[in-house]
Amino acid sequence: MTRTILLSWLALALLAFSGCGDQKKEETVKVGILHSSTGTMANSEKPVIDAVQLAINEINDSNYLPGIRLEPVVRDGQSKERVFAKQAEDLLNDENVAVIFGGWTSASRKAMIPVLEKNDGLLFYPVQYEGAESSPNVVYLGAAPNQQIIPAVYWAMKDKGANRFYLVGSDYVFPRTANEVIKDQVRALGGEIVGERYLQLGSEDTDEVAQEILDMKPDFILNTINGDTNGAFIHSLREAGITSDAIPTISFSIDENMLDRMGVRKRLLEGDYAASNYLQSIPTRENRAFVKKYQNAYGKDATTTDAIVAAYSGVYLWAEAVKHASENKDVIPVEATSAKAVREHIGNRSFQSPGGMVFIDPQNQHLYKTARIGRITNEGQFEIEWESDAPVRPAPYPMFRPMEAWDEYLAMLKQGWNGEWSAPAQ
Repeated sequence: MTRTILLSWLALALLAFSGCGDQKKEETVKVGILHSSTGTMANSEKPVIDAVQLAINEINDSNYLPGIRLEPVVRDGQSKERVFAKQAEDLLNDENVAVIFGGWTSASRKAMIPVLEKNDGLLFYPVQYEGAESSPNVVYLGAAPNQQIIPAVYWAMKDKGANRFYLVGSDYVFPRTANEVIKDQVRALGGEIVGERYLQLGSEDTDEVAQEILDMKPDFILNTINGDTNGAFIHSLREAGITSDAIPTISFSIDENMLDRMGVRKRLLEGDYAASNYLQSIPTRENRAFVKKYQNAYGKDATTTDAIVAAYSGVYLWAEAVKHASENKDVIPVEATSAKAVREHIGNRSFQSPGGMVFIDPQNQHLYKTARIGRITNEGQFEIEWESDAPVRPAPYPMFRPMEAWDEYLAMLKQGWNGEWSAPAQ
């Protein structure tokens, strides 16, 4: 009896040992994370790096992609479009990354697109943008104009009775083009644009703009400023006596992270609005769980934002496309992570994000997203004022002009800026 048991043990041991040689070794796949950790956009972009790394860690720890281990390669775009282009080229050619998760300003995205097209790369871009674009080398995780800008203007005019608007933005492609969309819409609805000003990224020279707003007395300020200039601008408004009760502001790039950074200035923004797809205050089980998880990873005071959630969701959407590109779901081959394979399978991929279900339109690689407007509270959060009934289908090219007209406008901007996507320094 003992001899029989011993032989059985030996047989099992030999079987296990022989099976070890058949197990496929886990393959490492590099993925690029390209955001600004220095410069005027660093405070906005650093938390997005954290969000991407959180998703990568979860995917690795859970064996979400069997046979694959993701290795993040982080690069600094330095808040400069030329640096983003150079870093993207290095990631694709020197590091051989399978995908790049990155970019914030539209100038950084547009600077990367020729590099992506030349090297057959793929970018997952996490921020709302001005539209008038649909590249096969980009998956657009943020809002198109009809998912943020257009609903916000309509809400201001129809729900708040606004008719006169002042436009202020940073001087690069997103604010310039977004404000063209706004001007078309306001005029179509019988409203009026009473003023329009642009500031260089990083500028704190905002007093003159505030004074002009005081003189013009618009019903609403529509703010497409990006980065640290927002703090200076809001401070100048209050110094000029412009309160949210007198002339409210709708911002398109202010989020919870920026409110938190403003510290004592939180009360200065109370009563103003932001248009977004995600707000940390969304009262769902999925969102509460995500906020807790993010704060466990990065500190109890860490805030979650639209870009953070979009970037986090984008990693999972990419992973879902990789899964669908593989015939063998038990062990996914490295080939399934290629840009070509992911592009072929990214359409119609979905993910239950903290902000609600998102899924990719196969026609343009943009996400269906819920539109929301939040009112800033004295706690530095957003109280949801309005949201769309269902996720909005993306329409990259605003309806107010033909596609060719938008292309001509963008070409004119680029030519006027010496071949770049931001106004040259004064």
